[in-house]
Amino acid sequence: MSKKKKILIVVNSDWFFLSHRLPIALEAKRQGFEVHVSTRDTGRSPEIVSEGLIFHELPISCSGTNIIEELFAVRHFIKFYKKIKPDLVHHVTMKPVVYGSYAAKILNIPVLNAVSGMGYVFTSHKGKVLPFLVKNFIKLGWKPGKTHVIFQNPDDRKQVKELGLLEGINTTLIKGSGVDLKVFDYADMPKEQPWRVILPARLLFDKGIREFKQASEKLKEKWSGKVVFQLAGDVDFGNRTSITEEELKTWEDTGYFEWIGFHKNMIQLLGKSYLIVLPSYREGLPKSLIEANAIGRPIVTTDTVGCRECVIDGENGYLAKLQDVDNLASKIDAILSNKEMAIAMSKKARIFAETNFSINTVVNKHIELYNELLD
Repeated sequence: MSKKKKILIVVNSDWFFLSHRLPIALEAKRQGFEVHVSTRDTGRSPEIVSEGLIFHELPISCSGTNIIEELFAVRHFIKFYKKIKPDLVHHVTMKPVVYGSYAAKILNIPVLNAVSGMGYVFTSHKGKVLPFLVKNFIKLGWKPGKTHVIFQNPDDRKQVKELGLLEGINTTLIKGSGVDLKVFDYADMPKEQPWRVILPARLLFDKGIREFKQASEKLKEKWSGKVVFQLAGDVDFGNRTSITEEELKTWEDTGYFEWIGFHKNMIQLLGKSYLIVLPSYREGLPKSLIEANAIGRPIVTTDTVGCRECVIDGENGYLAKLQDVDNLASKIDAILSNKEMAIAMSKKARIFAETNFSINTVVNKHIELYNELLD
């Protein structure tokens, strides 16, 4: 009897794996692979184990930039891969993509890298030293013939190519992590006010949460009592761009602007919403907007990398100017002010999801790439 091929999926945190990569892991397991998952445990590792997957703690900081700590992280990847001896490693999120690829190259292990956004180091870091080091580390680790890179949007692929990192490297464009269109079924738009305008994301400033708050203030005189603006997400204590709980509490305006925390049941949350807003500065391809389309909700997001992949402007929502509060407020107001248009956008959103974001397409393409790399 032939030995099962061993696939190792490495992700920065357990919740991200569960929300973005679990269906791929389960299909790989169903097809006879032995599937290991290495991620930071924030308390949800039992959910991973309950699915019949083999869990390993990932003891590295997701957003740290201390050079000594980063060298220890590289050392961890090398020692860990030597111990597990995977036949293929699937890296998701920036640190595994950078450090894990280097470890895999040393050990001659084929790699599938998912670049879900270009990461803090390229988009937010003011200095030039760290991006330079990361760029050169990628050059060391991405081995032609042994590395395949998945991008979620063409802008990220273009940027990486312009950095000179794709010479001899095969790439594939896959639109996000997909959505189960049977589970996330279309829901009729709410009729009774107050309508909920929801921003579902980690509460990071580069998700546009400050602009969302300021836009709500500009619309308060017109929409107070008729609309509730809600932030649905957790404070990310390990991320330097996260808002603090103290500041968040000063934003709350009961009955008009509220923080409702993280919601595990996104189907219920989106079904109760009237409009989804994500004024993010940059994304890979946001799962919250994929799911909003599937449920059938108009969207206002920014005309920027990743976000613009989820909206056809004027069809299933609007694209607002980046970091422009007045423009953002006007786009939100336009949808709230025209119920017939909002309903039409809702129906077009569902069609857009059916055309672009089926989970079956995403899963099947990943399994195909696993088999190609293993051959």
